[in-house]
Amino acid sequence: MLSDDVKQTIQQAYKQILANKSLRPREGQRQMIADIARSLSNIPLHVEDDADEDEDNSVAGPVCVIEAGTGTGKTLAYVLGTLPLAKHLRKKVVLATATVALQEQVTLQDLPDIKHYCNLDFSFTLAKGRGRYLCLSKLGLLLQGNASQNAMADLYGEILDTPDSSKLPLYESMLHKLNAGEWHGDRDDWEDLVIDTDWAPVTVEHGQCAGPKCSNFGSCCFYQAREQVQSADCIVANHDLVLADLALGGGVILPDPSETIYIFDEAHHLPLKSNQHFSCFTRLRGSIQWLEQTSKTLNKLAADTVLGNRATVHREQSKLKDLLQMLEQSLQDSLSQFETLAQSQDNTMAADNRRDSRADNASQFAFQLGVVPEQFKQLAIGFSSRFTQLSKLLQDISNDLKRDMEGAETIIARQHAEHWFPMIGGMCSRAEASQKLWFHFAQSDAAGQAPWARWVSMNDSDITVSCSPVLAANTLQEKLWDVCAGAVLTSATLSALGNFDVLAMRAGLPRHTQYHRIASPFDYGRAASFTVPKLDCDPGDTVRHTEAIVRLLPQLLDKREAALMLFSSRRQMLDVLDGLDKEWREIILCQDDYQKAQLLKFHRQRIDRGEASVIFGLASFAEGVDLPGKYCMHVLIAKIPFSVPNDPIEATLAQWLEQQGRNSFMSLSVPEAAFKLVQASGRLLRNESDTGRITLFDERIINKFYGQAILNSLPPYRRDIFPSHIK
Repeated sequence: MLSDDVKQTIQQAYKQILANKSLRPREGQRQMIADIARSLSNIPLHVEDDADEDEDNSVAGPVCVIEAGTGTGKTLAYVLGTLPLAKHLRKKVVLATATVALQEQVTLQDLPDIKHYCNLDFSFTLAKGRGRYLCLSKLGLLLQGNASQNAMADLYGEILDTPDSSKLPLYESMLHKLNAGEWHGDRDDWEDLVIDTDWAPVTVEHGQCAGPKCSNFGSCCFYQAREQVQSADCIVANHDLVLADLALGGGVILPDPSETIYIFDEAHHLPLKSNQHFSCFTRLRGSIQWLEQTSKTLNKLAADTVLGNRATVHREQSKLKDLLQMLEQSLQDSLSQFETLAQSQDNTMAADNRRDSRADNASQFAFQLGVVPEQFKQLAIGFSSRFTQLSKLLQDISNDLKRDMEGAETIIARQHAEHWFPMIGGMCSRAEASQKLWFHFAQSDAAGQAPWARWVSMNDSDITVSCSPVLAANTLQEKLWDVCAGAVLTSATLSALGNFDVLAMRAGLPRHTQYHRIASPFDYGRAASFTVPKLDCDPGDTVRHTEAIVRLLPQLLDKREAALMLFSSRRQMLDVLDGLDKEWREIILCQDDYQKAQLLKFHRQRIDRGEASVIFGLASFAEGVDLPGKYCMHVLIAKIPFSVPNDPIEATLAQWLEQQGRNSFMSLSVPEAAFKLVQASGRLLRNESDTGRITLFDERIINKFYGQAILNSLPPYRRDIFPSHIK
């Protein structure tokens, strides 16, 4: 039940913002605020004094899904619908975005704007992963110059990311600005762009960080930033950081999930991000090389007399040597078996898709329903067992070093332990990742549950063995929906074919989830037309379809209108570009020729100068691209964006759905394609004043049995089907 005080706080804040910014209230925005607040009001108020330790009060928090069309004003709506209630309930809010650009917009513009224009009292901060912060211990190691430290660096220089001497002025400048209080160790706040190869030597991953046992813990850049995260009312993060925290058990980087209300903006990305986060892979030849290097490094550590003979690495030297050699030889022996499998003709990637993925010599084999034959399962069981042993031994060595970092009898011993710890921690992480891969590769999936996809791929240099959940349902349900205080999922597009079934399936949303759809304020019928020209060919006939697009584009494009042409295939995009006359090619900005941000900048500059400009792009340009007004007046779409059929995860999911008696094409492929088509067409109208045209070069939306459902899922644009003047 929403209390009167919270209602009044929300209403007053909204009125103040409208008045102070001279804005008109938006019906959809008001509805979204009300829907969120009403849903989250089911979170119980936790009163510690009345808590009964013997009573189980664990009830899954409310989950609210809101599809709010472009122009609703989602950010203000979910902030006002969530924050006042969260403060009343003494809960934290984690606002997770899908992209860095949106994260920066929320932190630098939206939240400060809301605070400035209303009396809503809340604190907020931006949360980032450990890898975005400088490690003082690694920086110190790079800059220390006395003989003993140089000797130490020489001892394990093969493993550390050691830069050349020309980079030392950069690191000296970083130290100077840290000491002067002019910088706080955040990579994104450094005065210039820091490339990956320059940043890697001065940052650490989770397994390499000693935490409170590090001598620099008191001034650690990451932990200082984390203190702000724990004290803020609203923490702005991204989906990846939320998933990383949940994978560690929750409450490690971000606040405890049970005390947190999550807001997922661009929530349609969450299932895919979750699959990617919980997937695993290993490269066989790369693993062999790593094992060789690990053996050399552990021998050097065993020879370090400063740390004494009590270290695990010294006691277990013979066992470690045998284990590493056994693993190395076993992986070497298995290469030919996995190589033969990856090159199986029935599963070799089609040439067109190889070109689309820029993996011209890649091939892959996906196991039917993710079921691995006994021969490979036994191999995986053996690898999993040995990597488990290796992980345990490396963890024991890491624990020894931690103890020495805190309680070594001499300063030199502590310094040596601090220098060795990041390397051994990195080895632990690598061994654990390998163990995780082989464990899941050997697993048999539970009956009735969606399987994992398992596949082997090969390119010129290595063989990769991979596993991934096909649905995020189990991981998200266990680690998020069942434990969080509450959650809001929102985006301009979340449904497909008029329902939320695919999102619910992929994300494992609980049964008590509340779903809402808020229409965009745009007058679609007035603002835009949707045209399907007569092609007399199916997009499956790539040659004829490409020829038809090349023939019709000069008729459809107007050099006075900025245009965006979206392709599902890189090969077709390049073939269309090659087929056009020079005068058209000169005004086309192709995705392959520029970085995305650079291409969009060039496009806007051309339009501002009154010049013609057309963008050719792939799927990444079908969402998240904001070209309002004159910057995009015509969106052209080569074909209905069905998923590429060679994706092992989607293929395994489709096989499982068929096994369950469902038609995978109608229950998965068609809704997903409709969803993507809505997103692609949504590049046209970004503001209420925008107008323009959408053209789809795909007759299937008219003449296939599923086409009408896809067509009806689009906004109500004016339709112009098979116009006679386009031939």
